[in-house]
Amino acid sequence: MPRYCFQLQVRPDRLDEYVERHRAVWPDMLAALRDSGWHNYSLFLRTDGLLIGYVEADDLTAAQQAMAVTEVNARWQAEMQQFFTGLDGRGPDEGFLLLEEIFHLEDQLTRTATKEP
Repeated sequence: MPRYCFQLQVRPDRLDEYVERHRAVWPDMLAALRDSGWHNYSLFLRTDGLLIGYVEADDLTAAQQAMAVTEVNARWQAEMQQFFTGLDGRGPDEGFLLLEEIFHLEDQLTRTATKEP
């Protein structure tokens, strides 16, 4: 399954509240993410507000589009938007910067194992 990594910037003065909001994400939001094709989704936060997200999805664009039409996502994005900088009017789910994967251990081990005699 394809892996995706992205970054956003959380306002440093809102870190504690942002973390608290993610301690108990709404059950209907969790279900919508699952049902829309988001798998193994994690967020990592640095003390200066750098947020790194990791998600696996068969097709991230399709997973994002499936979430975009849910009512719960509209509510969640509206609440989360206040925590971020640099979105230029977009929701957090539309404003993240995808990072290029340049190394994956298992992929290289598999390639190496198939080349060995």
